[in-house]
Amino acid sequence: MKSPVLSVVALAALFLVACGPNEAEIAAAKEKVTADSLAAAAAAEHAYTLDASASMLNWAANVTGPAPYGHKGNISLNSGAFSVQGGLLKSGTFEVNMTSIAPTDSAYQPEGSKQGTKSQLIGHLTTAEFFDTANNPTAKLVITGVTGNTATADLTIRGTTNAETITDIVITENADGTAKASGKLTFDRQKYGVAWKHFVKDAILSDSIELTVELTGTAQ
Repeated sequence: MKSPVLSVVALAALFLVACGPNEAEIAAAKEKVTADSLAAAAAAEHAYTLDASASMLNWAANVTGPAPYGHKGNISLNSGAFSVQGGLLKSGTFEVNMTSIAPTDSAYQPEGSKQGTKSQLIGHLTTAEFFDTANNPTAKLVITGVTGNTATADLTIRGTTNAETITDIVITENADGTAKASGKLTFDRQKYGVAWKHFVKDAILSDSIELTVELTGTAQ
């Protein structure tokens, strides 16, 4: 006669096999765990420290009149940090080196000319008529709110702070722990005391200064 204990054990084993998850259910459970993990990672806020050497602020300003022209260039950033959540910009603070203003266009006279040279423009932009970099060597941008690919920010130039809007924000997070962020901002120079007037009355420097921000960050 078989042992009653063995019979009970055998029945229990058969019950567990019969009631346990099948292969499809196991696979589905694994997929759910993976999906939940990816969703949690996507929802997490990722913080990045600005790589100043790989980041740049590009500017453009136009002069209108009988022969309209313009200048463009770049400015370096000293430091900064930003965070990304769900593939969107979440926050950010950046310090700009105003003493690094550098034109990159070619609308200049040869160096040594009486006027219109690149070095003369750089010197002009750093004076009190423009950005007064001797007394205001840095500018600051602080993100105050984000909706989709548009952000509001406090911009400080020459010690004056105004609310501005950043548009066309694009964020790319990379597997190597770096992130790219770009966006556009146009501000009215008059609001910051950059009130220079062109010496030719028919040639007017636009009040609108266009900025394109290109940032690279490394994960904190």
